[in-house]
Formats: sequence, structure tokens, C-alpha cells
Amino acid sequence: MIWVACPAWAAGSLKLATWNLEWLTTRAQGDPALPPDVTPRTAADMARLAHYASRLAPDIGALEEVDDPALAAHLFPTPAYHLFITGDSVVQRVAAAVRTDLPVVRHPDVTALDVYAADAPRHLRAGLDLTIGTGADSLRVLVVHLKAGCRDSSPTDRRPACNTLRRQMAVVEDWIMERQDEGEAFAVLGDFNRLFAPDDPMLHALGENGPLTLVTAGHASPCGGGTYFIDHLIMGGAARDWVQPGSLRVMLYRDRAQDGSAHLSDHCPVSVRLSLP
Repeated sequence: MIWVACPAWAAGSLKLATWNLEWLTTRAQGDPALPPDVTPRTAADMARLAHYASRLAPDIGALEEVDDPALAAHLFPTPAYHLFITGDSVVQRVAAAVRTDLPVVRHPDVTALDVYAADAPRHLRAGLDLTIGTGADSLRVLVVHLKAGCRDSSPTDRRPACNTLRRQMAVVEDWIMERQDEGEAFAVLGDFNRLFAPDDPMLHALGENGPLTLVTAGHASPCGGGTYFIDHLIMGGAARDWVQPGSLRVMLYRDRAQDGSAHLSDHCPVSVRLSLP
């Protein structure tokens, strides 16, 4: 574990966010690690992303699809933020920007989320595991970006993507059970690539060991034409009681392409506020 020493945080409101930045990379188009249609971020892209990052202003920001840590640090710069990023070798890593006055303990990456064989040609993203704060108001945070291709399926769907996502969900369930057994307040944030309907068996499995609060439950996202969320914030333990009612927010991009899609990302930042004890 790695400690980042900071002053103790004061009781009050805390803003949690998750933001999939869609291929935040400086690799050239045609790089074998990238799909052929992915282009590197331009200076104009970064200026606009930085504008939205400053508007979002999270206390704890989960980030997905980060290839270049320097680009993420441009959006959430020092001295305002510490940036944490997983150590795996995939292109789309997960990261977190945490306000520098919040004390942080970094735990080992949750590499078990890469459920592929060691000799597989490609690998899945690890999870980022942090404890933020101290004492009774500390929050354990897991940042994830799970397998795409199984947004909505029945329990008997045997597509490879669904089998992979179920195996990853079992890893998240184990992490949640450990937090519950330890009596920790916790949050799982990120891109789950899953529409969590109320009767979703994958969602039910996560809560088998104790109740969870899915902050996005019962809401459709105004991002992308009003579809349901695949970017979620799940609260457990005492953190379920910290969620400020009605504080779920989605930040929309005001500069859009002619077809209505966002230039900057195919995901919008999603946030919620907590009231610390």
C-alpha cells in the first residue's frame, strides 16, 4: 500500500464523479494498439476537455480510457489534484483524480478483473483501489471499466462478452463482500458497460452480501439521447446514508457535431454528492 500524506479532510459535502474520456491518448492514428478510426487528442480537444473538467470540479473523479497520464494531469492538474492510474499495460486504463487535501491510501490494483488467460492477445482493464479519508468517514473506492458487448441480456445469454462480464462481476462482488466484512464505507465507480435494470441478475449478485445503493437507479441519462446509464456509482456500507438525495448530475457537452454526437467523448461525466458524517 502507498500512503499519500495530506491534511485531514473536514466534514461536509464531497463530490464523486465518473467520466469515460474515450481514448485519451497521444498515440498516432494507425498505431497497432488503437482501432483504425481513433485519432490522438489535439490541443483544441484538450482545451475543451479541461474546460469541462474545471466545471465538473470533483473531489474524487474516477476516469476511464486513459492511456497517457500526462493528458489526464492536464485536465486535473497539480497542485489541486493527485492523479492515480493503474499499472497494467492496456491502452484504456482507469485512473482517479483526487483533491490534494484529501488523505489517500493506494491498495494493489484489482488485476483479477483481467479474467482472460495469460497468453491472450489482448487483456482486460484492472481496477483502481483507493481509501480516501481517515477514521469513521473514510471511503474505500474501486474504479472499474468492465467488458463491453453485454449491456442488456438474460441470465442464460452465453455470448462470449456476457460470459466475460459475469466473471468480472464476480470479482467486483468479491471486492464488495470484503468491504462489507470489514465494515467499510465504499463506492464502486466507473463504466460498467451494463444497463442495470431493477431485476438484473448481475446487479442482484453484487448485493447478495448486503444492501447497496445504485445512485443511477430509475434514471435515464440525458447524454446520448436519453438512454439508460452504463456509467454507474454504487454505494455500500455507511456510504449509502451519505448520498445527498437528488444530487445525481450529468454534465452535457454544449459543443456537438452536426449529427448531435459529442466531439469529446461518447460518455458524459456523472456525479453525486455525499454528506460526510
